[in-house]
Amino acid sequence: MRAVNAAPHLPPTAPSPRERGFTMPPEWAEHAATWMSWPQGDDLWFGHLAGVRDEFAELVRTIARFEPVHLLVRDDESEADARGRLGNVDVTFHRVPLDDVWIRDNGPIFVRDGRGRVSLVNWRFNAWGGKFHWQNDDQVPEYVAQFLGLPHWDRPEILEGGGLEVNGAGVGLTTRSCFLTPTRNPGLTEEGYAALLRETLGIQKLLWLNGGLENDHTDGHIDTITRFTDERTIVTSVAGDEGDANFPTMQKNLADLRGMTDLNGEPFRIVELPLPVNRLEGAEGRLPPTYANFYIGNGFVVVPQYGDPNDARALEVLRPLFPGREVIGLMSRKIIEGGGSFHCMTQQQPAGTLWTGE
Repeated sequence: MRAVNAAPHLPPTAPSPRERGFTMPPEWAEHAATWMSWPQGDDLWFGHLAGVRDEFAELVRTIARFEPVHLLVRDDESEADARGRLGNVDVTFHRVPLDDVWIRDNGPIFVRDGRGRVSLVNWRFNAWGGKFHWQNDDQVPEYVAQFLGLPHWDRPEILEGGGLEVNGAGVGLTTRSCFLTPTRNPGLTEEGYAALLRETLGIQKLLWLNGGLENDHTDGHIDTITRFTDERTIVTSVAGDEGDANFPTMQKNLADLRGMTDLNGEPFRIVELPLPVNRLEGAEGRLPPTYANFYIGNGFVVVPQYGDPNDARALEVLRPLFPGREVIGLMSRKIIEGGGSFHCMTQQQPAGTLWTGE
């Protein structure tokens, strides 16, 4: 670990990211690193923590083959466990107070300008509408900014990274079931979100799907169902069983996506991605396993697997969509007991020069 640097907060009157020329890059743009948080708290994992840590360690090992990994650990026990499971894997450890593992949602959202300079936006986090403890996790973006010495924007709105997809060409995707809940930003409308995300992340056109998976505690994050794989291609989850509660929601999303267009009015290429066949039950009811919660990195894509008949089929669908990248299936059967998977557990830092505020 290295000493944390000073990172000035930009005043509310400072030019916005858009005015400074910053936008949110797509996930497939080159990374400087991946940020992650080590799982802790057996109660959070309903007695599955050991298995979760085994699967998470394999995820860290895989990502570290391709790019640097920054790993947040809560305490002595977490750090010792991480070091023991990872062995000689080259990661940078950070001792940071944590409530949970889902850094996609509580971590910073990085932005980059046309000169390749990188900064971040620090959004508020309230654990998907106050469902769990969040006060420590809400401080993670500030820690990352201080560590990197980044002048950055602090926003009063609640926004989770898993609730937003971008294609790097001005288009964003989200869900009404998540963003429009009264427990996040009461009174913020679709038009209000469009204006906010245009000013902060450079999203010029915000597209809305209605909802996500049954019993998803995030209220239907977009990254559990529908993802951009390039500027023109969207992969979206579909259920094979018409009796499945997810079937009508996924079919409605599919139909809506087929009617959506990019900034030039051109339709997207829509690819169907099957959901797992088997219904999985956890301590709090149905679990939301999905293959759409993959993570794209430098030369690789990691895809969750569940020991399901559709595991191999999902990889077959995704591999042609990522030419030049190794598409790797890794087990996430224990991790899904916590309600999320690989994309929820990762946050990319784009490659580029760290902005000094000049």
